Amino acid sequence: MEIFQIVILGIVVLVILTVLRETNPEMAIILSLVAGVIIFMMILPKLSAIVEVLNTLARKSGLDNIYFMTTLKIIGIAYITEFGVQLCLDANEKNLASKIEIAGKIIIIFLSIPIIVALMETILSIMP
Repeated sequence: MEIFQIVILGIVVLVILTVLRETNPEMAIILSLVAGVIIFMMILPKLSAIVEVLNTLARKSGLDNIYFMTTLKIIGIAYITEFGVQLCLDANEKNLASKIEIAGKIIIIFLSIPIIVALMETILSIMP
């Protein structure tokens, strides 16, 4: 199972980081960032499979594709934002992490506007 590989990689990197932070903190930050990227790359095929299954279900359901694609983009932005924030926090860059988080939230709100407008139009059309 891949989760065992990911956890073992995480534990090995954690042990190395514990030792490395005392002697070479700059290298520890780089190692932490590289380990995060490697783990992300390990799960990327799973993410693409999930998107494909959801896309197939959306096509079969007859829903408007724009709403489905927008929802997928929002979910993707949330995960990518969280990944970036955690990398920044690992590197002790809290200010940069908060800026990335704010940017992610603003982009999500921006992408949500068509869905919110469609929802409001539907509600208004139902009301007398």
